[in-house]
Amino acid sequence: MSNVKLAIIYYSSTGTNYKLAQMAEAGAKEAGAEVRVLKVQELAPEGAIASNPAWKAHVDATRDVPTVSLEDLEWADAIIFSVPTRFGNMPAQMKQFLDTTGGLWFQGKLANKVVSAMSSAQNPHGGQEATILSLYTTMYHWGAIVAAPGYTDPVIFGAGGNPYGTSVTVDQNGNMVENVEAAVKHQAKRTIQIASLVKQG
Repeated sequence: MSNVKLAIIYYSSTGTNYKLAQMAEAGAKEAGAEVRVLKVQELAPEGAIASNPAWKAHVDATRDVPTVSLEDLEWADAIIFSVPTRFGNMPAQMKQFLDTTGGLWFQGKLANKVVSAMSSAQNPHGGQEATILSLYTTMYHWGAIVAAPGYTDPVIFGAGGNPYGTSVTVDQNGNMVENVEAAVKHQAKRTIQIASLVKQG
């Protein structure tokens, strides 16, 4: 059904955005895409990670997830990013990776990539929208095509109604408050659909 190559690039300290990435992977595979799930490199010191049991457990549990490289960006027709919010902005780990893409950008190799983004925070107005928009700013510089979900399916409303990208609230125990799986899958399928149209010219 699709020959689109999708990179799902995430940063997750305690696992929420990894779960979102896995939901997106399932939706994209249902749409026939070839998918790579990739994490950005962790920059936090070992001591900080070790001081938070949930953080350390997640780092240990995802040791086998490949770390994203510039080659993955070149390979992909479409990219879905998933990040927690840090004061209404993307985490330093994701920003550091994006800051290494200048060479590909200069060569025009990031233009016309179809991109979309997801986010999480500990309360409903914790900066999820601003975080997604901050990430899209880089994408505009790339010349990428942003595939925001908008209100293209009723499942968006069930997940909290964020038109910029699926976002989720996480409680004190690390559990997702909203049921976002259907919205994430819709967002992934929409991203694949748009990328397929772009590839077809």
